[in-house]
Order: sequence, then structure tokens, then C-alpha cells
Amino acid sequence: MTHDRYGSDVLSSDRSAPRTAHHRPPRTARDQPAEHGLVVEDVETGWVGAVVRVEKSGGQHVVVLEDRRGRTRTFRLGPGFWVDGEPVVLTAPVTSRAPARPTRTASGSVAVPDAPARVARGSRIWVEGKHDAELVEKVWGDDLRVEGVVVELLDGVDHLADALRDFRPSADRRVGVLVDHLVPGSKESRIAAEAVRGVPAGTVLVLGHPYVDVWQAVRPERLGLTSWPTIERGTEWKRGILRELGWPAAEQADVARAWQRILRSVRSYADLEPSLLGRVEELIDFVTA
Repeated sequence: MTHDRYGSDVLSSDRSAPRTAHHRPPRTARDQPAEHGLVVEDVETGWVGAVVRVEKSGGQHVVVLEDRRGRTRTFRLGPGFWVDGEPVVLTAPVTSRAPARPTRTASGSVAVPDAPARVARGSRIWVEGKHDAELVEKVWGDDLRVEGVVVELLDGVDHLADALRDFRPSADRRVGVLVDHLVPGSKESRIAAEAVRGVPAGTVLVLGHPYVDVWQAVRPERLGLTSWPTIERGTEWKRGILRELGWPAAEQADVARAWQRILRSVRSYADLEPSLLGRVEELIDFVTA
């Protein structure tokens, strides 16, 4: 007889022989996050594509797959998919962890995460106007809350003497004052010198920057300028600046909007001029000593 190497019945079961693929027990589907770019096959339709996104539609999560021709189809998230030849249950991707908290504040100081605001000290920092206060808050706000330092509006250096008289500074109630355009021979320098006469020594420190307005303490590069425009004497400085820049300048609301635009350009101390940075740091050290 001719030997039949396949046997007389190729469909008969031979328990001694190794199991073939069609005898393999069904495999359990594993959970698979639908991460962006994952190549997936839909078992029912045979559609193969990469995960583009997972979204909620009609009250249920769906996955959008894009094939190699750029066509997309949407499928309900869950079982019925294959990945690398294995059955999977597609699940929503794991959300990314919250971004790491900054280790530095906007002023460059070491950040203190979750630190509660300290009870306010008796000492204060006074600034001339609202724009000065908002700029100090944006850059040094975190530091001031940790130190318990309150920044208050002076509403112009002309009121400094009256404010000091009312406040009555002492060793435990110091006052640091930030003044615009504090340069030798200026009106501001004369007013400041007169205001501090008679107050207890070491209780008041008046410092300032050389600019007409605190706007100029913002580096002009942040606004796409090489330098701040020069405004002629007798012209209202802020309105003159706006006209030179080609910004609306007809109303006070235009000035307010311009300042908010300038303030948004400030991200940290690196966007301010050193002549302002040093003075504010000195004032914070003085009132927290």
C-alpha cells in the first residue's frame, strides 16, 4: 500500500496531536486606552485606522479612526476591536497629569505651593496709582501674600505728607513708598523729602524709578517697540503715548484698555526694567525686616 502521510481522514480528531489554530480557545479581550495614533481594527466592519480623538456624542463616548487615505469613521467606544491581532476593549485615554507647578514666582523668588496668605503686617507699601499697584501685584503678588504685605494706593505723591501723618509710622508700622519720576531736582523728589521730615528715623523709605509713568517700566520690546516714544512737555503723557503708538486715545476708557494690553504683555520680572525691579525689592525688604 502506498503510505498516506496525511492519514485516511484529515478532518478526524487526533487528541494526541497538538491543537491547531481553529481549536484554540477564545481569547479574553484586554482593556486598551484609545491613545492618539493607536492603530485599531473594527471587527464588524474591518475598518482599520489610527485613533484621531475620543469624544462624547449623544451621551456616549466614541472614538474617531482615520484610515491611510485620510478618511474618518466614528465608532462607539468599548469591545469589538483588534490591536496587533489581539481583541481589545477600547477605553477612554488616561488624562494627563496636571502640569508641574512652577518652582519660581513671577518675581523670580522660590515658590511656596499652597501657602496660605499670611495675616497682614502693620507695615505697608504705598504706590502712586492703580496702574502701579496692578503691576506690583502681577509680578510680586505671590511674594507679598506669603510675607503678609499689603499694597495701598497713595493717589499721587502730593498726598504723601498727609498720609504719613494719618498713618503714624513706627518701628512695627513701617511704610515703603514707590514714587514715579523720582530724580534729583524733580517736583516729586522735593515733595518726598519734605514729607518724611519729622517722621521717626528708619520708619519710612521713599524710593522711585526715573520714568514719567510706570508704563515705561515695562520693557518696550514686549510691545514690539525699540523704545518708548518721547512726549513733548505740556502734552498729557499717556494720551500722547497712545497717539504715537497709533492706539485709540479719545477717551479715558482708551487709556484703561491700553494699560490692560500693556499689563498682559508682562509675564515676569524679566519684562520689567531693572530700575523698577531693584526699588520694589528694596521696599519689600524694608517693610518685612
